[in-house]
Amino acid sequence: MMNSFLIAFICLLFASHATAFQPVPNGIARPSVTALNVFGNKKSKVTKAEEAAKAAEFWQGEWVCKDCGYIYSRAECAGMYFEEQGPGFRCPQCSGPRRRYAKKVGDRVGTTLDGGDAPILIFSFGGVALTIAFGIWAVNNL
Repeated sequence: MMNSFLIAFICLLFASHATAFQPVPNGIARPSVTALNVFGNKKSKVTKAEEAAKAAEFWQGEWVCKDCGYIYSRAECAGMYFEEQGPGFRCPQCSGPRRRYAKKVGDRVGTTLDGGDAPILIFSFGGVALTIAFGIWAVNNL
């Protein structure tokens, strides 16, 4: 019990010497320790021109996931353009791979960065056709 009173007394003694809440004398201004940029910094003309040049390099339309219809948003993806995303990028909604995204022009969804699904479909149907042909040959000749 006595220890708690002693600790409280020591805390009060040191708290009375703190300068955090004392008034500032006239003519002396203390710099602010925190810097709150609630609205951000103003961008210079050079910075704006650099951002405009960078934006001109990338697709200005929307990128759409063909699996789930998710529309890529730079704000939700670290402020990066879609083309800047690495090969390990996944759709935030369905975890589909990057190759499943396509450019959206008006109401029409175009091809993806790697040419779309045409190569996959061609080889899949070719494999099915070869399997059927081999089956027919095997039945007739064996």
